[in-house]
Amino acid sequence: MKNADNKKVVLITGASSGIGEVAALRLLKRGCTVYAAARRMERMKGLEEAGAQLLQMDVTDEASMQAAVARIGQEQGRLDVLVNNAGYGSYGAVETVPMDEARRQMEVNVFGLARLSQLVLPMMRKQGGGRIVNVASIAGHFNEPRGGWYHATKHAVVALSDSMRMELKAFGIDVVLIEPGMIASEWAEIAMQHLEKISAGTPYEAAAKRQAAFFRYGYAHHATPADRVGRSIEQATLNRRPRVRYRDGRGSTMIPLLHALLPTRWMDWAVRRMLG
Repeated sequence: MKNADNKKVVLITGASSGIGEVAALRLLKRGCTVYAAARRMERMKGLEEAGAQLLQMDVTDEASMQAAVARIGQEQGRLDVLVNNAGYGSYGAVETVPMDEARRQMEVNVFGLARLSQLVLPMMRKQGGGRIVNVASIAGHFNEPRGGWYHATKHAVVALSDSMRMELKAFGIDVVLIEPGMIASEWAEIAMQHLEKISAGTPYEAAAKRQAAFFRYGYAHHATPADRVGRSIEQATLNRRPRVRYRDGRGSTMIPLLHALLPTRWMDWAVRRMLG
């Protein structure tokens, strides 16, 4: 990338709260031109006051993504870094989750990320380089009961990112994965509310209640502040030679390691013992 590190043009999706918001604030402080994108514009007033350019974007809506990329091209003539952060967690047993909800989670977490990457890549290739930072999760390296659809999306993001990294190297475009562990944000409560709702009156209800209680306790007492991941996104954006993967947050190193080392039946037993 030809620009000085503190002058990069950055687009961040899912910037209205949590990891996306703190990453945007960090990059603004470093002098970047930040385009903050989210569905809920009213929740980005603080970013606007800090100097961000706001974009109303739904990553399941083609027109809004095309308009955002066109605006950045018109106003800046380039885009140095895309941070694909938009996503959400929707838990529930595979048997009980309606297919419409399963498709929506895939659309938001996977296809939105892929489509927005498609839209910015011609600009990056034309300017001679760029960087795509994909926010996945350690959930892309192991699995939980009643989390199948969410884990499927994160496994997909990891696979897509690994392929894109090799495909785009020849064009000077880096692809970096951010893989958070247990991070303090709205994510856990939204996911657990959905788990309880979708499990009510089903054979999975009792186990779902235990799982929700486990998550709520864990996130209330052990979650890592979102700013830790914001710092990793800052490094992935600005470092001249970023790492391929950044992992932050409780469990982000240990859980994938255990999953890789332990026999599958042992890992299944341990996870079921914790979550039911």
